[in-house]
Amino acid sequence: MRVLHEDPSTGDVTLRVESDEDLWHLYNIVETGDLVTASTTRREEKATDKIRAERSEKKRMTLGIRIEKIEFSEDDLRLKLLGTIENGPQDIGQHHTLIFEEGDSMTISKKSWRETQIERVRRAVSDSNKPRIVFVSLDQDEATIAVLRQFGLKEIASVRSGRSGKQYSEKPQVDGYHAEIMEKLKAVMGPNMPLVLLGPGFEKESLAEDLKKTGEKTYVYHTGQSGMVGINELMKTGMGADVLRQSAVGGELESMEALMTAIGKNGLATYGPNQVMEAALAGAVEKLLVLDSKLREQNLDDMVRAVESQKGEVVVVSGQHDGGKELAALGGVAAMLRYRME
Repeated sequence: MRVLHEDPSTGDVTLRVESDEDLWHLYNIVETGDLVTASTTRREEKATDKIRAERSEKKRMTLGIRIEKIEFSEDDLRLKLLGTIENGPQDIGQHHTLIFEEGDSMTISKKSWRETQIERVRRAVSDSNKPRIVFVSLDQDEATIAVLRQFGLKEIASVRSGRSGKQYSEKPQVDGYHAEIMEKLKAVMGPNMPLVLLGPGFEKESLAEDLKKTGEKTYVYHTGQSGMVGINELMKTGMGADVLRQSAVGGELESMEALMTAIGKNGLATYGPNQVMEAALAGAVEKLLVLDSKLREQNLDDMVRAVESQKGEVVVVSGQHDGGKELAALGGVAAMLRYRME
């Protein structure tokens, strides 16, 4: 994401979407009641004497929409903002939907920006410089290709080997199985994008050798299982942390794993809004973990400010991955502590 313009006197911030991850950040920044101004298309008003109005062509125009509903689609990576037209050349007071994709810009006007929303903008700008991570989790029978975005893990494709029984050797040569995997990788790989191969057995090493011939740099890790289960195993156990830390999700999952371990051992951790707020005010919070949906729904600036004033770390956890689902079950707010609270 890129910040194009800021006006502290009005609270207006103009942002440009530079990746599909930015749409997820904006979903967590824009809230109902905001005024969002952007270039869009709408049918031009036409005067007509006919009983049924003529259907005019759509025309590009700039409209300011007072937001009433916000939708994010992970499947087609679009952000939809629905509301009533407040500023523009026509149709004031009528409903309109703004649809944002990569490359679009918007100006967000808020009565007041929460500190957590400002930090989210900074995070989005920073995250735009971090590469996605592509996983191939495979065994001798099937491969799963997935992409780790800034907001969660997404399965992209699966490939079956078509092998069976003793019809293949323990060290297969380049074959249709690997060739199909490599072909699908071409569609998702970008410059400087880490590629992680994982799974049980030796199939991952064999694929790594084939990929070396194409000049592709890979990271290879052993897991007990293949498929999406294997990828989550890799991320949760901290394996490949040197690669995973390049993504915000990797850090979130690592923090959640440490939290769940501490809770399981009755260690230095607590959860729930009231308990965490008490610990934050006492200066006992080493690391605060907050679910992104909590920040959308509630103003937690006081809690965040209390933690940061005591040099504590704040981690916003996406609800789109397993770590976020675990945090949601704990009430959406948890903390690693410096010392045990009574």
